[in-house]
Amino acid sequence: MSKAHSNCGTNELPMITTETTEENQQSKVATLLQLRYPPGFFRKVVAEAVATFLLVFVTCGSAALATNSEHKVSQLGASLAGGLIVTVMIYAVGHISGAHMNPAVTLAFAAVGHFPWNQVPIYAVAQLTGSISASFCLRVLLQQVKHLGTTTPSGTNEQALIMEIIVTFTMMFVTSAVATDSKAVGELAGLAVGSSVCITSILAGPVSGGSMNPARTIGPALASNNYKAIWVYIVGPITGTVSGVMCYSFIRTTDKPLQSVSSFKLRRMKSINENATV
Repeated sequence: MSKAHSNCGTNELPMITTETTEENQQSKVATLLQLRYPPGFFRKVVAEAVATFLLVFVTCGSAALATNSEHKVSQLGASLAGGLIVTVMIYAVGHISGAHMNPAVTLAFAAVGHFPWNQVPIYAVAQLTGSISASFCLRVLLQQVKHLGTTTPSGTNEQALIMEIIVTFTMMFVTSAVATDSKAVGELAGLAVGSSVCITSILAGPVSGGSMNPARTIGPALASNNYKAIWVYIVGPITGTVSGVMCYSFIRTTDKPLQSVSSFKLRRMKSINENATV
């Protein structure tokens, strides 16, 4: 609040002193938050939560039914469902949030400058919230199933860890190619990434469960109260995604600097800029 002090009868102008008020502090905080989290960021967070919810609901639901009875959903059908839901969500919310649906993917994009570091924790919270919500929803709907799509090693922890690293590397390598490289066919990004998830799930399923996503493992683990070798599905996907994105960043055929955008929005932004130039 500003206060005017008396000049004691002289002709001098009154002196004005400005006190730092609570309103000014709140304004500064609001300005700082707006710089770090631009308008529309909340919509991105909600889109990530919804997309991850649907991803886990479909993948874990089909996996749970396949484990409970092969006559309802086969193991191959569960893998196909996982790949298809990834494809659908990329086309549905990829232009809004980037359709990461995976904390490891968000971390990997941030590691090479494609995503702001300060937004990584909030994206991860949204993804875990969607996963946990979907898992407990399945717990209510599939009460007869003991393990709701949980991923556990069928062999040793080391075998599962190596498998998770390799298949997640493959998935992230493909994702980096179609989502960040301007010379790739970006319009087929959803199909390419979904296909890679489907193929790697078929291979990794009998060995590690084919998680490739910490959120996809943590949610069902909490709902089923089964935490066996859960560290494998945190360390493995993070190692694989970071390795995959760095590998493609090394071999990518462009001299242009990396841009900080949300994965699947990059190709669309480039197309818009080209049209504007024309």
